[in-house]
Amino acid sequence: MKPLLILDQHFRKLEELFSPLAFEALCSLCEVEGGRNWPMPRSRIESLLPEAMFYVAARPELTAADLAAAPKLRATIEVSGAFREGLDYNACFDRGLEILSCSPGFRTSVAEMALGMILAGGRGLVAEHEAFRRGAERWLDDREGTDFTLYGQTVGFIGYGQIARETHRLMAPFEPRVLAYDPFLDEQSLGAALCDLDTLVSHSRVVVVAAVPSEETRGLLSKALIDKLQPGALVVLISRAWCADFPALMAAAETGRICVATDVFPDEPLHPADPLRQARNVILSPHRAAAVPGGRQLIGDMILADIRAILDGRPERELKPANPKMIEGLVAAQNSMKAMPNT
Repeated sequence: MKPLLILDQHFRKLEELFSPLAFEALCSLCEVEGGRNWPMPRSRIESLLPEAMFYVAARPELTAADLAAAPKLRATIEVSGAFREGLDYNACFDRGLEILSCSPGFRTSVAEMALGMILAGGRGLVAEHEAFRRGAERWLDDREGTDFTLYGQTVGFIGYGQIARETHRLMAPFEPRVLAYDPFLDEQSLGAALCDLDTLVSHSRVVVVAAVPSEETRGLLSKALIDKLQPGALVVLISRAWCADFPALMAAAETGRICVATDVFPDEPLHPADPLRQARNVILSPHRAAAVPGGRQLIGDMILADIRAILDGRPERELKPANPKMIEGLVAAQNSMKAMPNT
């Protein structure tokens, strides 16, 4: 008899997460209940929990009482992109239930966007596009002080998780020197030189903010550090606005000392009258780094791989496992933020 899997992925669409082949493989491995592009009634979830081995949801909700009623449950998997409120995390940890996040499944599409922003910012593509519209384009102009080549450049990552590492991998043909600051790493990793934040911001022509939002990363790129950025530096904000002093970053761009490319904002969507829409030296993207057809289907492949591993008794995981220390920091950050936009 196949194990029961509850699939309540809405607000995500089924085809957004799974290729047809991956979903067919999942259905051959598990008895899938749900998988519709609308919310599953809570009463239906509760009726399935006693037999369920896996619970996959955009925002999984399980109380201690739910866990007590689900003796076969082995893992819960979120597909929104972050660990959120709704789970009794302590009860899950006490029970030994695996709590997995789909966040690594965004790495390819978000890294691709990060590389695109780096190239666009470094080569002045957006600035010259806008100049063309005004009849002010600069033919055969090197744009001294603003443009730069990525070849052999120093690139610093604030946060060196899966998205940063994938971006680093994509940049390999340009042979950059890569620095990284990540308080959760304590040794050299994948060719990046770990360093402190002062060293990173003062030596990097490109700074990529890719840290996960937590109390430890609140305003990590502070005004004091922004003031230490070298003239002509490009800051790419690809994780959450939470991780930078966003007003200070925009103010520095407005002066012309640095450029900024951002896919995220403190409040989303941006108000139609927000002056940031007219800001100079800024590339704006409406939180769509992962929004490309097929760009999230790696998540489905990872879900399938991890369910197979769990059933086979293998320890490796492609999704991101939760631990108590991580959850404590993330929940504190979420409680402090007005809203946590979806990836």
